[in-house]
Formats: sequence, C-alpha cells, structure tokens
Amino acid sequence: MSAVVTSNRLPCGSRFLDLSRPHVMGILNITPDSFSDGGRFTQRDAALRHAAAMCDAGATLIDIGGESTRPGARHVSPLEELERVAPVVEAVSAELDVIISVDTSTPAVMRETARLGAGLINDVRSLQRDGALDAAADTGLPVCLMHMRGEPHNMQNNPQYPDIQIEVRDFLAERIEACVQAGISAERIVLDPGFGFAKTLEHNLSLFRHLECLHEFGRPLLVGVSRKSMIGKVLGNEVSERLYGGLALAALAVAKGAHIIRVHDVAETVDVVRMIAAVQAAE
Repeated sequence: MSAVVTSNRLPCGSRFLDLSRPHVMGILNITPDSFSDGGRFTQRDAALRHAAAMCDAGATLIDIGGESTRPGARHVSPLEELERVAPVVEAVSAELDVIISVDTSTPAVMRETARLGAGLINDVRSLQRDGALDAAADTGLPVCLMHMRGEPHNMQNNPQYPDIQIEVRDFLAERIEACVQAGISAERIVLDPGFGFAKTLEHNLSLFRHLECLHEFGRPLLVGVSRKSMIGKVLGNEVSERLYGGLALAALAVAKGAHIIRVHDVAETVDVVRMIAAVQAAE
C-alpha cells in the first residue's frame, strides 16, 4: 500500500529527503547504556567509522542519540548529552554526505546540533519538554513526533489503552496541532507510532497490523522496531538473534507505506527495501 504524502521532498537542512521511495535510517547511539549496542561508539572516531560504514551500506539518514530511551534508562543532563552528541554531529556533517537525524528531547541539543549540520529532530517525547517546541521551531528543521506515555523509566509500568489505534492517532493529532501553533508547519512533520514505548506486545502487534490508519495525516511514517523486545517475545530470541524478525517487520512496514525504517542492521535492511522497490516498480 502506498501512502499519500503532500510533497515528495522533505527539506532537511542543506539536503532533501526524497519521499517517493523508502529510506533506511542507521542508528548511532553515543551512549554507554543503550539496550543493543551501548558503549560501542562513545568515542568520536569509532562513531564516525560506524556512520561511514552505514552510509556505505546504503543508509540515507544517520540517527545520532546521546540519551538512552530503553525501559529503565537513567536521566542524562543536557550538558552531558550535548558533550556526547555535538562532536559526532559535527564530524559526520563534515565528512559524510548523509542526512543527520538527532535523537533528542533536549532544547539545547536541538539548537546546537542544528547549527552543526543536523537535518532532522527525532524526539521520542514529541517536543513536550519545556522549551522543546520553541527550540525545534527556531531551527527550521523537520521533526519526528513519536507516541509515548510517561518516561522511559516508567513507560512499561502496565500501559493500558481502550483502543491503541485511536490512542496513537489522537495523541499524534494533538502534537501536530501543538507544532503548528508553535510555528512548525505540518509539512515539516514525520510521524512515528512508537513501537516498544509504553506498549505491551499485544499493543505493538495490533498497531503494526493497522499501521495504515496513520496515513490519514498525509505525513511520512518512521518505523523503528530493530532488535526490540516485541521480536524477542514472539520468537523467543535474545537481542543478538533478532535480525530475521526485524527484517520481516521492515518488509511489512515498507509494504504498509512506511517511508523511513530505523535500524541497527543497515546492509540487510537495505537489501529488503531495494528488493521490494524492484518488485513494485515492475510492469
């Protein structure tokens, strides 16, 4: 199923994202405690090498984050987050031809990384921290709004919704309106259903099955399920064994009209996306 988007080009700082085809976003965690690769890329040079490898593998966006949002993650101060992220954003911007997404909820990080070359703000809290709406508006960058209730340390404490599709749709509608009121046009918004954030396995599976319901907003969708617990719970696999389940979900997300697939395993996911594109382009 194809999604209807109002424009095929999303301005991302000095670059544009072509929304006529799906893209793979590579994950670059500059954190010691992320659930999958915490501590591997905390040094600038190691982070830059990994970003370059993901670009070579076909990633068109690199998502750089300095605060883990796994369940139970500890709070990181704005200064600590900025000290982690800013040098890497600056290096990637100078060395690689790629759109830089910054995975942050912190206004100071939004402003500084935009100055250093970031092209997208990816906020799991949907710009709800004090000052985040104004900071994002001031950067002029597009923003990705994600559904979540609570905070990472408590989001999985018995989440309940009468209807998960209605909950996510209504939440994102409210955040879109808040952005528009703050001066962020709807054309600058990307939406993320928030798989694994304040959701049970049943919520995640139902939301994925009915992903098309979010196309009513006419905005590109970002899907991030790479190595997440929903795969482990279905297949009984540890984090290191979730590649094939993740590829199955990536293929399903593209078939359901997702525009950006956020992953750790870039090369494998790029193959999936390219194969689907070849079939869809055939006569």
